Amino acid sequence: MIPRYSRPEMANIWSPETKFRIWFEIEAHATEAMADLGTIPQEAARTIREKGGAAVFDVDRIDEIERETKHDVIAFLTHLAEIVGPDARFVHQGMTSSDVLDTTLAVQLARATDLLISDVERLLAALKTRAMEHKYTPTIGRSHGIHAEPTTFGLKLAQAYAEFDRARTRLITAREEVATCAISGAVGTFAHIDPRVETHVAAQMGLKVEPVSTQVIPRDRHAAYFATLGVVASSVERLATEIRHLQRTEVGEAEEAFGKGQKGSSAMPHKKNPVLTENLTGLARMVRAYALPAMENVALWHERDISHSSVERMIGPDATVTLDFALNRLAGVVEGLVIKPERMAANLAMLGGLFHSQQVLLALTVAGVSREDAYRMVQRNAMRAHAGEGRFKDLIMADPDIAVSISPEALAAAFDEKAHLRNVDVIFDRVFA
Repeated sequence: MIPRYSRPEMANIWSPETKFRIWFEIEAHATEAMADLGTIPQEAARTIREKGGAAVFDVDRIDEIERETKHDVIAFLTHLAEIVGPDARFVHQGMTSSDVLDTTLAVQLARATDLLISDVERLLAALKTRAMEHKYTPTIGRSHGIHAEPTTFGLKLAQAYAEFDRARTRLITAREEVATCAISGAVGTFAHIDPRVETHVAAQMGLKVEPVSTQVIPRDRHAAYFATLGVVASSVERLATEIRHLQRTEVGEAEEAFGKGQKGSSAMPHKKNPVLTENLTGLARMVRAYALPAMENVALWHERDISHSSVERMIGPDATVTLDFALNRLAGVVEGLVIKPERMAANLAMLGGLFHSQQVLLALTVAGVSREDAYRMVQRNAMRAHAGEGRFKDLIMADPDIAVSISPEALAAAFDEKAHLRNVDVIFDRVFA
């Protein structure tokens, strides 16, 4: 993670200071549970809690010890012993390093997901506000990038709202799946620690007990988690790409807000570029990229190896920090989006009613024309309109084959612009009910 794409709230979750504090909390809760079970003295557990709880762990000192021990958890425990004194011998009784590391990662991912869920909720609020604002603002819908039929700008945003509502649900599910605790000792058999210690630590840290942890929490949980982040990032890119297309000079239907004093190009003073949504497209690529190594982490050797460890040190912070930044940036883009109904109206009128082709087709079939013949007649005039030979509606009205096939009233009704949008309320009720 780099400062440019990091928000302090999320970055703090992954700081060494936060990590060591979580390590201590796990160890302290474990000693308290052991003391309650009578396996270590109550006074020792109190001393550990009081001295460790009041301490500010020295990151540089821990790093210094690790350079000698070549083991991060041992380095921390050695530093903790310097703070606690003789009672530190009761810390980590019957535990293994993965108990601390895996449970800490679960806590960090759970906290990170809470922020991501909050981010999505901000985005949902922005999308709903703007969707309601433009519920009935007509705009051309496009398939393959080509004019299709009218929709409304509100419906575009309602689609995004529904997608990010699903993203919120996925994040909640991913959080629940990854938030598990393992305090089961070497190879996960509880040979040297009472399973009730794990239950206590899990409850205190806001986690569930991992049913079978071998010596590590199974990484299928983490693979599903990072895959979920990748899906959410893809939704970010989808909306960002839509905005980028709408900001193109030839379209001009919406654009990112352009701040006072902002400059778009070092060479061309006229430029207003969609730099924020382009940035979001790139960030989404990175978040998706972290899903694959998480999946490759699933296949560890036997009860444990550490081939996953170096991967998670990178993808845990990077994926969550990047997605947190992206969701907040996207929410800001939507909140400040400059929407241009007049350009939407101009683009709708560009091809002289060409988007009514399906309504004309259906009207002809209702009037008794076979679908094949109706399609041929409508397409013939559509191609002439494309070639610049006239406005589609005028060409249709002047076509002698069509004139003898349908009444003038029925044909005129086929060009009713409101007909395309008659069910906007139904869709909004489905999305925002």
